[in-house]
Amino acid sequence: MTSREQRIADFIQAFRVEPGSKVRLPKDFDPAFKGTIRSKKEGRRLLAEGTELLAEYQSRLYAQHTHGVLVVLQALDAGGKDGTIRHVMTGVNPQGVSVHSFKVPSSAELDHDYLWRYGLRLPSRGEIGIFNRSHYEEVLVVRVHPELLDRQNLPRSARGQGIWKQRFQEINEWERTLSRNGIKIVKLFLNLSKEEQRTRFLRRIDLPDHNWKFSSADLREREYWDDYQRAFSKVLSNTSTEWAPWHVIPADRKWYARIASAAVIANAMIEIDPRYPTIDSNARQALLEVKKTLEAQSPEGAAPDPFEAG
Repeated sequence: MTSREQRIADFIQAFRVEPGSKVRLPKDFDPAFKGTIRSKKEGRRLLAEGTELLAEYQSRLYAQHTHGVLVVLQALDAGGKDGTIRHVMTGVNPQGVSVHSFKVPSSAELDHDYLWRYGLRLPSRGEIGIFNRSHYEEVLVVRVHPELLDRQNLPRSARGQGIWKQRFQEINEWERTLSRNGIKIVKLFLNLSKEEQRTRFLRRIDLPDHNWKFSSADLREREYWDDYQRAFSKVLSNTSTEWAPWHVIPADRKWYARIASAAVIANAMIEIDPRYPTIDSNARQALLEVKKTLEAQSPEGAAPDPFEAG
């Protein structure tokens, strides 16, 4: 591991939810944390380095075509999910990235088990897939609003008191299966404070070009703030595993959240360590024969191979 890779691994340790630990939000993770980064200017420099590293590893991932990366992005309203995606994934090849936002399930989706629609959007090998909200909505929003279970047409036996524990187990097993089959799962919770959410809502109201971002539904959901804090605490405590650990990203400073998110994703790519495919000696010999043919076709005055000449 290079010194840069070690620095990334050390940096993200503060955000990792250790498997088996009990999380209590916001006590255990400070939304305003910024560690040793001294300024926003330094933060921009680090983000540029992180996105450059991501682009390099994504190119290798795409070429190797054996692993996929699933980034699970969860946050409360105004947590910065869209901005994080936009800033962190800048510079990567769009052919190798897919983003899926999951809204209220359709009637067709409700006719299947709750994980079905998420399975349809998993990344292919060589691809980075981003879930902007994810299967964790089924143990967050549905838990805070249990009346949503009525729409899922579940048999009575599946709606007992232990439904949330059961779903935690099912999600852990599903993610373990994905991990064993080459899908690296990166789970990020953008941890926003209640006061910062209030400020961002006001900004959306005060700035005309941000009005479209605000929904009265956001304000209604804010009334359930404490319920969501408890629900997220349960999720982090029960579904942070060795094969798919959660990272709680301090989100009160957008620039810091983007640096931290980029570092966690980059570290996952470093752990995969994808390599460009190599060819055997016979294939190499065939390429050299093709090279001779192309060199023989060079026009008068031109170098047979401009790359060698350079």
